[in-house]
Amino acid sequence: MTEPIRPRRSGLRGFGHDGPSPWTDLERPPLDAAGLSRDLVVPEGLWTAVDVVTETGSTNTDLAARARAGEPEGAVLIAEVQNTARGRLDRVWSAPARSGLFLSMLLRPTAVPMERYGWLPILVGVAAASTLGRVSEVEIGLKWPNDLLVTVDGAERKLGGILTELSGGAVIAGLGVNVSLRQSELPVPTAASLVLAGARVADRETLLRALLREFAELYGEWVAAAGDPHASGLLPAYAARCTTLGRSVRVQLPGDRELVGEAVAVDGLGRLVVRTPDGERHPVAAGDVVHVRPDRA
Repeated sequence: MTEPIRPRRSGLRGFGHDGPSPWTDLERPPLDAAGLSRDLVVPEGLWTAVDVVTETGSTNTDLAARARAGEPEGAVLIAEVQNTARGRLDRVWSAPARSGLFLSMLLRPTAVPMERYGWLPILVGVAAASTLGRVSEVEIGLKWPNDLLVTVDGAERKLGGILTELSGGAVIAGLGVNVSLRQSELPVPTAASLVLAGARVADRETLLRALLREFAELYGEWVAAAGDPHASGLLPAYAARCTTLGRSVRVQLPGDRELVGEAVAVDGLGRLVVRTPDGERHPVAAGDVVHVRPDRA
């Protein structure tokens, strides 16, 4: 008698016989950690470890602890679900299990001056937007500084976000991208997923492999250029995908201040340059940007 075929579970951690099955939603299969590690951890490559956990509070927090303990560059931590994930400005990020890409990368760009570390979230954004867009066949833009945007039903919505932190002399770069969220699962109406945006390819392992390979290549070029955004090609690549440029914006600045005008450039320090109605140009290093119609500015 032929043995029945059962789903593979190799490489996954934390799914005991008494716990919930990762196969309860067949449209969201678990990641094959062993396969990802085999394909991505290669000699002379950037990635030194690719780990998948079934659930954690925050991959950034976990990987930051490993960085403080001396973990070398190149570790990647991926979670099937995060229950205390954070976005920019300490916003909560939540999504159903296995519905997206939730990962952090441990980077030690020692050849790059620390004042250029601010380009790393932009580098992650460029890699994510270009790779995920190409593979899924969905147009993905970048809202300054590094929110991933797609268009769903004619409206601009947030697909994902990036959070970078310093820990143990390393940079922990976290990325969260909604892949298969359904309309009823969206945390807010302004959120989106690749599937809702019409993705032709939404297999998470395919997306992950392409993303981590692309990031490793771009990161290598950036490090080789000592973090120079011009010499590495990062600044023009970002400007080409930044949907904030040329738009009327309202920027909420620290201290409850507000800046309204047109986003005209990203400067050599990664700051958004906003031209106000009086013609003055104001570089913005940190702030919450809202894209607005010209008649609402």
